[in-house]
Amino acid sequence: MSTAQSLSVRELIQAKKQRKGTLTIMEKVVPIILLGTAVISVLTTFGILFTLIFETFEFFSRVSIAEFFTSTKWYPFSETSGSYGILPLVAGTLKVTAIASLVAVPIGIASAIYLSEYASDKTRRIIKPILEVLAGIPTIVYGFFALTFVTPLLRSFIPGLDFFNALSAGIVVGIMITPMVTSLSEDAMSSVPRTMREGAFALGSTKFEVAIKVVLPAAVSGIVASVVLALSRAIGETMIVTLAAGSTPSLEWDVTSSIQTMTAYIAQVSSGDAGFGTTIYYSIYAVGMTLFVFTLAMNLLAQFISRRFREEY
Repeated sequence: MSTAQSLSVRELIQAKKQRKGTLTIMEKVVPIILLGTAVISVLTTFGILFTLIFETFEFFSRVSIAEFFTSTKWYPFSETSGSYGILPLVAGTLKVTAIASLVAVPIGIASAIYLSEYASDKTRRIIKPILEVLAGIPTIVYGFFALTFVTPLLRSFIPGLDFFNALSAGIVVGIMITPMVTSLSEDAMSSVPRTMREGAFALGSTKFEVAIKVVLPAAVSGIVASVVLALSRAIGETMIVTLAAGSTPSLEWDVTSSIQTMTAYIAQVSSGDAGFGTTIYYSIYAVGMTLFVFTLAMNLLAQFISRRFREEY
């Protein structure tokens, strides 16, 4: 071996050692960076939760817990002492969520069945991106859509419908969460093994029978989890209900009249209707804590259903 070749080999060995040293440093640094990002996420969550709890305790030092959870009147802006019974806000939130579920669940699951069992690959590649675009539309746009299109359309069929009402807001919230139900349900159905479908076809089942009696039960955990997650998204929706549902807390179940949800009240007060340090100001944290508990319960329910009814293939 010549001197030049020997020198070249030594240079290659040295370069490899340097590269190995760089990789060793990266192997030590990258886990620290990833741990830091995870810690930041956890601390952010605890910071939000701590803020909610601390300010909620401040609110309950001024308003009794019994009044907050049992009173049927929510009049925080009253010229007297005001009334802080959250039940009307909870009723408005559940009213919009129920209407949204009646829209999103049948349409979303039916769309998922079509995409999973009937649509060709070309059709699926066209429809799924459209659904993703629908899911990416800002909620403020949905709110104006409900206010300027859906409400006038409904008033042509329901003359007594208020301009601000729960029906229009619930329908548009249902449209907004439909892509979530469709996408997650379609993923759950597509994960069902092809052998189960082929076995059902071999027994003489039609495609519709296979979809309803084989695929749907096999994917039920994923479908139910998608519905629960979508409804938790509907509970936390703000802009649509703020624009289209109104600002009238009501415990009645009339969907044609104006209501107010928990998120809409938070948006109203946060826009400057109450001064810092007032009881009304602290009430938004109590309402936010209640909303947090609702959403957390829905997410835990979705996780429980996924674990309890998950099928292993």
